[in-house]
Amino acid sequence: MYDITEDIFNTVEEPNFGERKIYFRHKNTLLFHGDILNKKLFDKQFIDLIVTSPPYNVGIDYNSNNDELSYDEYLKFSEEWMRNCYNWSKTQARFCLNIPLDKNKGGHRAVGADLTKIAQKVGWKYKTTIIWNEGNISRRTAWGSWKSASAPVVIAPVELIVVLYKDEWKKTNGTKISDITAEEFKTWTQGVWIFNGESKKRIGHPAPFPKELPYRCIKLFSYQKDLVFDPFTGSGTTLLVAQNLDRKAVGLELDSNYCELSYNRVIKETGTLNLEFNEKTNISIRDT
Repeated sequence: MYDITEDIFNTVEEPNFGERKIYFRHKNTLLFHGDILNKKLFDKQFIDLIVTSPPYNVGIDYNSNNDELSYDEYLKFSEEWMRNCYNWSKTQARFCLNIPLDKNKGGHRAVGADLTKIAQKVGWKYKTTIIWNEGNISRRTAWGSWKSASAPVVIAPVELIVVLYKDEWKKTNGTKISDITAEEFKTWTQGVWIFNGESKKRIGHPAPFPKELPYRCIKLFSYQKDLVFDPFTGSGTTLLVAQNLDRKAVGLELDSNYCELSYNRVIKETGTLNLEFNEKTNISIRDT
């Protein structure tokens, strides 16, 4: 049976795919340097699972991405990239969306609720929400009116992982080979995950998420050999975790500096570069 995921990997000897450029390929991992807002990047449905954390629009310096949009602009941006991901996904695709519960900068906003509604607007179906309690998160202070009922402000030190799917929740395609243990399954299906966040300084990225997040999502919601996609690859965490869990991984990243960061982390943490691919294509797999 024809598998579009094989098509994605078997045609990479071409250095350019129209609007997207291969940054590197290593084993079953492929990173494209391109813009998620470009709906022409892919023309086939190839995704089994999306695991990503998009920009939160809180003024973080991402180099190539504007993280200080108006809220309406941010919602429009979110709708565009989520629609593209929907169109590139298989009918039984799942979507793990790591987003904030709310935000206070620039006015109080129910970001989690708003982005969930937008995902449903473009076609994604809602399944559940996992609460991620970061064990090492700094305790933010937002008293509002100090020791007064006048105008107190409450901030929850948690993030969300919203779980969505395309057309069918029950997964009947793929290898049907699961690598999740009984203890992991019992623990992770409780819906409240407690593990530490990642160090910005250690990783070299302004907003990295820890390996534990994609590790749990990938093992819980996909089979071995499935294709995992991250449209905001950033420091490459989703890619290297997927590779080490025997999944195919495709990433997309707008900023060339973060493409290079992803390259270095994937190579360092999953083995040596596939030189056979490099020689076959006779192209530079990285922009230099």
